[in-house]
Amino acid sequence: MPADLASPADTITGLSEREAAARLAGEGYNELPSPDRRTLLGIVLEVVREPMLALLLGGGVVYLALGDLKEAIILLIFATLSVVITVVQEARTERVLETLRDLTSPRALVIRDGARKRIAGREVARGDVIVLSEGDRIAADAVLLQADDLLVDESLLTGESVPVRKLSRDEADASASHRPGGDDQPNVYSGALVVRGGGIAEVIATGPRSEIGRIGQALGSVQTEAPRLQQQTRKLVRTFGIIAGAFTLLVVILYGTLRDGWLDAVLAGITVGMSMLPEEFPVVLTVFMAMGAWRISQARVLTRRAAAIEALGSATVLCTDKTGTLTENRMSVAELRLASGEAFRPGGDAALPDGFAPLLETGLLAAAPDPFDPMDQALHRLAGDHLPNGNGARSLVHAYGLRRDLLAITQVWRDPDDAGNYVVAAKGAPEAIARMCGLDDAALSAVSRTVDAMAADGLRVLGVARASHPGEDWPETQLGFRFNFLGLIGLADPLRASVPAAVADCRAAGIRVVMITGDYPATAQAIARQAGIGADACVTGEEIAALDDAALAERLRSVTVFARIMPEQKLRIVEALKADGEVVAMTGDGVNDAPSLKAAHIGIAMGGRGTDVAREASAIVLLDDDFASIVKAIRLGRRIYDNLVKAMGFIFAVHVPIAGLALLPLLFGLPILLGPIHIAFLEMIIDPVCSIVFEAETAEDDAMKRPPRDPEQPLFSRALIAWGFIQGALVFALVGGVFVIGQYRAMPDAELRALTFFALVLSFVGLIFVNRSFSASLLTALRRPNAMLAGMLGIVAVVLVASLTWPWLRDLFRFGPLHPDDLGLTAAAALAVLIVLELVKPLWRRMMRQSA
Repeated sequence: MPADLASPADTITGLSEREAAARLAGEGYNELPSPDRRTLLGIVLEVVREPMLALLLGGGVVYLALGDLKEAIILLIFATLSVVITVVQEARTERVLETLRDLTSPRALVIRDGARKRIAGREVARGDVIVLSEGDRIAADAVLLQADDLLVDESLLTGESVPVRKLSRDEADASASHRPGGDDQPNVYSGALVVRGGGIAEVIATGPRSEIGRIGQALGSVQTEAPRLQQQTRKLVRTFGIIAGAFTLLVVILYGTLRDGWLDAVLAGITVGMSMLPEEFPVVLTVFMAMGAWRISQARVLTRRAAAIEALGSATVLCTDKTGTLTENRMSVAELRLASGEAFRPGGDAALPDGFAPLLETGLLAAAPDPFDPMDQALHRLAGDHLPNGNGARSLVHAYGLRRDLLAITQVWRDPDDAGNYVVAAKGAPEAIARMCGLDDAALSAVSRTVDAMAADGLRVLGVARASHPGEDWPETQLGFRFNFLGLIGLADPLRASVPAAVADCRAAGIRVVMITGDYPATAQAIARQAGIGADACVTGEEIAALDDAALAERLRSVTVFARIMPEQKLRIVEALKADGEVVAMTGDGVNDAPSLKAAHIGIAMGGRGTDVAREASAIVLLDDDFASIVKAIRLGRRIYDNLVKAMGFIFAVHVPIAGLALLPLLFGLPILLGPIHIAFLEMIIDPVCSIVFEAETAEDDAMKRPPRDPEQPLFSRALIAWGFIQGALVFALVGGVFVIGQYRAMPDAELRALTFFALVLSFVGLIFVNRSFSASLLTALRRPNAMLAGMLGIVAVVLVASLTWPWLRDLFRFGPLHPDDLGLTAAAALAVLIVLELVKPLWRRMMRQSA
């Protein structure tokens, strides 16, 4: 049993209360310093300064000044909703460091003035002596003065589920590493969990000076990557604004010069400027991101920053942690191997073969009866499935813990069926068990070869031995028993069943999967091979430490497995990939992953097993911890981006005829057709409603069969601009032709305005059908379900009918009556748009492929 630590501790007095108070006053409490939190007003002011949002608010003010109250209200509602959504998202990110501070402050049992007392973790001071017991969360970084069979889970810091063995400062090698991870170190770290044994340690670092504190500081210094789509849209809005301003000035000068009415010239200039200002772009972008987040949530993926959706669809590299992401973060027995060489791999409903029960039973007897150790828990689970009697009602009477010179645990049990005889069970490092059994050289060589083969498969191997002992005269060490070698037990953190298929999908989509883990190289490569990740080469943290940035970038181009990696090295890998032009998605679940999650273009946290810190630092959270959900999110990200491009191209196309019809009468001295009310109606009602139809479009057939979008490719490529201009010019020509025909018929201005407006709106409907798919024909696209399309057609039909039959709306639009032949003419123009563009579309597809 673990040694009683009370007596040695009685000789340690620890700090005095006065010394502890002085150090807390001088060095601060054992917690991360509060970040400079932005106030709600500060966040609102930052959001309002965004160019897109400023355009929404400015447009609303312009409409209000023009007296178009309805349009102003609609625009200002959009702006208000955008402010609220953005402010909520920004405020949530402010909780990241606050969550980390809470995590670093467990309660602690300290020795002060020679007496034990339990205090809040934030009150632990440097120099305090803390007492550690099984199940404790360690409150601060400390060096062990005493350790008795101490095993610590440092997965919160390293990401690895296998606990590490600790030794006291006097027992440990002076050259031992003083970083989390690895066995036989004398240091313990804040946030780690004691899974077995106990100890006494002196605190050497608290708060921001601890390992977890350094992660918090790194997290606070990392700036979240601004979404590329947002950057490109800002540039696009600025460009359109400059063009609109230039045309407004030109119209004012032409109108005032040619018609000698400068007040009317100013109003005409405002109308043309409004026709060219892209008010729809920010509205449509907001709608697409909100709807995209909702669609992705249906795949059990929570989008914390909706703007990351477009980046997800263009990801070129997916950096994934191993433990808890590719694997289940739960140790299990993967193989039982007898001394004779026979092996059994548990799984499914397979029954335990004859001859394996003694090996499993002895492993169970050597495990803790009420375990914290994940390996002991795995033995208990397997025994529960295959050994109905468990330990056979035996009682534990004596135990020997791990020693540096003998890495094995031995437990002695009283057998109720044989009171004079005791069952002795041992498990531990295979070489230690072999030594205890006194195996000869041939047997030792055979065991060594078997252990190497199992380790190459990524298994952690334990040797198991059993002995009988009469009476209660226990030997001084475990070597005093006459053990019989029973065999080996291989344990592993199993790969998630869905991972290989998900990795294959990523590869088919041109996304390189890179595994970054704190585990050993052999285990990392074994898991990588099982997952389908290229594992021919593996780079360790020590190797990375010796590489400069250029050399690291070079290695990253060819290596996909990184092992024994420290948290700051994960961040360095992500930064190196970003500097090399990659769009980086990073998955993780531990505190150690938070800086790299925040630095990546797309941080993806595990929602079930992940820490609050990882979730708060990420852009996307997998609610079911299923790696396969990442592939679903990538597919949806590509679909959303494709559909967004369709919508933006459509909006660009419709602006061409709108601006043309606003300019045409001015240049040729014809009656003014479109006023502010018509343009507001087209841009703030028809355009967004039509654009939402594209959001509901299904994914293109090749969405997951083509390489990721070039990160430098602009939202509006030259091919897309050319295609939009061709579409808009054709609509302008045909609608202009309808206008000319109406002029030829000498139609009154009100009827001519209605005729032209109807032809324009129906042509826009034709553009929607043309742009529903990049790759499919019109007939194929028509077979695709889209409930929003039917709804849109209904809305357009109702609005057009109402504009002719409802007097209030007819007067608002200044429309006159239209006859059946007039409506037939507008429908013919729209049909011509549809047919001509469908014939031209294959040529445009080739242009798009060449520009990609």
